[in-house]
Amino acid sequence: MKVHFKQDEPDNANRLDGMKQDVLGKPVSRVEGLAKVTGTAPYAAEYPVANCAEGVLVTSTIARGDATHIDKDSVLSMPGVLAVIDDERLTTRAAQGTANEAPKQGPRQVCYWGQPIALVVAESFEQARDAAKHLGVEYREEGGAPLDPASAETEEQEDETVRQGDLAQAMRDAAHSVDVTYTTKGHASAAMEPHAAIAEWEGDRLTVHASLQMLNYNISELADALGVEEENIRLVSRFVGGGFGSKLGISEEVVAAALAARELGRPVRVVLSRQQVFQCIMRRSETTQRLRLAATSDGTLTGFGHEALVSNLPGEEFAEPVLQSSHFLYGGENRELMLMVARIHRMTAGSVRAPGEAAGMPALEAAMDVLAEKAGIDPVELRLRNIPEKNPEEGLPFSSHTLAQCLKQGADAFGWDSGPRRPRQRREGEWWIGTGMASAARVHNIAEARARVTLRPDGTALVETDMTDIGTGTYTILAQIAGEMLGLPPKTVMVDLGDTAHPRGPGSGGSWGAPSIGSAVYVACKAIREELAAKAGVAEDRLELKKGATSDGQEIGDLLGGKDLVREGHYEPGDIEDDYTASGFGAFFAEVRVNAYTGETRVDRMLGAFGFGRVLNAKTARSQCLGGITWSIGVALTEALEFDPRDGHLVNCDLAEYHVPVHRDVPDLEVAMVEERDGAASPIQAKGIGELGMCGGAAAIANAIYNACGARLFDYPMTPDRVLSVTAD
Repeated sequence: MKVHFKQDEPDNANRLDGMKQDVLGKPVSRVEGLAKVTGTAPYAAEYPVANCAEGVLVTSTIARGDATHIDKDSVLSMPGVLAVIDDERLTTRAAQGTANEAPKQGPRQVCYWGQPIALVVAESFEQARDAAKHLGVEYREEGGAPLDPASAETEEQEDETVRQGDLAQAMRDAAHSVDVTYTTKGHASAAMEPHAAIAEWEGDRLTVHASLQMLNYNISELADALGVEEENIRLVSRFVGGGFGSKLGISEEVVAAALAARELGRPVRVVLSRQQVFQCIMRRSETTQRLRLAATSDGTLTGFGHEALVSNLPGEEFAEPVLQSSHFLYGGENRELMLMVARIHRMTAGSVRAPGEAAGMPALEAAMDVLAEKAGIDPVELRLRNIPEKNPEEGLPFSSHTLAQCLKQGADAFGWDSGPRRPRQRREGEWWIGTGMASAARVHNIAEARARVTLRPDGTALVETDMTDIGTGTYTILAQIAGEMLGLPPKTVMVDLGDTAHPRGPGSGGSWGAPSIGSAVYVACKAIREELAAKAGVAEDRLELKKGATSDGQEIGDLLGGKDLVREGHYEPGDIEDDYTASGFGAFFAEVRVNAYTGETRVDRMLGAFGFGRVLNAKTARSQCLGGITWSIGVALTEALEFDPRDGHLVNCDLAEYHVPVHRDVPDLEVAMVEERDGAASPIQAKGIGELGMCGGAAAIANAIYNACGARLFDYPMTPDRVLSVTAD
């Protein structure tokens, strides 16, 4: 039986607060944790599939043009080589010189250096890798491919453009004004697990084990790519070793493995090398951002301007939404916001670790620090004075707003000194010490979701959905939600995820996973409770379940009469999405030390205070916040994609040269969770947390660098050479 709930109004019943099992919100350890730490949790490339051939992708060595000829004969005679596939045209060793030979190949358009253009399949990975290196490819290169966003053609994203009042006049009239430009480098998702897929056909039915985030969309994408019906495809992605946006859509390894397996009649595995992941999956766009702030003598914003230039390939729709939270975070009646996209020939730009705010908030919050200094106002107080009562552009009310609480609680927990702030006030040996802060905001997203819940007479339950767990704790929170609703300990709730044989979930992306799929599980469990309540002769809201029994001692098994009770919950966002501005909020506080002679910056301590609705699991939520703060350290100090300006190839395409923060870069971090109940956010009053933790944290570090040594920097990452270029002892 399917149960549909479409949310058109806030759900302020807070039913989960009235349950008796008392497991929701508690710091429950991950239910899949033992499998992961013992190495028994199978990731995409690790499934034991018999007779599996190995495929290695071949990538382009030009930025723009055509691959006019791929010399398949050059490798088909090499040891173990089984096939070469190019653009859905396959040549196998058996087909050479026969009537079954593949048709003459046409040119393959190349749009960026590193674009996959062929797949070599062999008996072993080593054989496939060797043949891939020797595959002959001829190109017709088009010179003059635009590689630099600063000189490329641009397009305005009109849906992001806002012009209200007269910003230029507000800047002229302002008691205090700021007009600054910041740049951020491009970023890589840098997930630990590389992209991988194993494809196997049984007749016309395809099963693919892959590392994917959004199976509900991925199955449609793969069906379209292969020209087959969705019902003939099964995707399995039970464990994902990180995605961070890079695995939102299917990429070349999935399609290539499926095509090769179909032609060869045997399973094929394709795993990207670390370099290929960096070179051809996706990147966060670099940005150039101009911030204009106009304020009265008391720091109240009268003008707000945020203009940004990002980049992508010609024809791609995605544009890094750096203005996303700028539209509503602070007031200012005179507003100008504009987003421009430069069309360049680097790999596709897409969603990477909190797309939008992760790049936009570091610029905005650094500019706010400049304004605070000019106005002589404490940075925390400046932000408190500029929190709008409603969305300043659309006039919509906020579903809830915790920024002020986060700022105050965070400042108190950190020990923030609100006294006069001047650079170079504290030194220990060769190190300048300083502090900084920044606000955090991340739009709240919600998505349609389905989940099937089965309550069994033995006092156990099963939750099934194709929702994925990319390391965020989905397995555990769904066990907690079902356990709370049905009066069961989480260890008696089995959660089966990442399989398109199950009802479609929302997928893991945009931080919408927990509130969306959690709501679907809630809807299913509420329907089960209604059935149990009818059998027990009480109203559903009076039914108390704990440890598999009612408050008067009736066992769940007796109420079920020996039969499973199954309900499929279908949650759908309704009109409520258009009625409110919904966001998570937070505040970052950082203390850093800057070496007076080398310009090296070290983060000594950092705290984040975050408000994101109901806390579903205190341990996994804190873990997500810690991860976000760590990402902030990377954005501020180390992470940068570097491209060769001559041909557009990515220079630092591995974890040795693309510098993510490592243990010695990350101090003990503190997290304060400002819990709330937001009935407009979801039926379970929860919001996303996965990305909020990095939206603005880099600016807290930048502002602390300035407070420490007086180096006001406008380019991220703030590497030692940049610090020294501004100030030296």
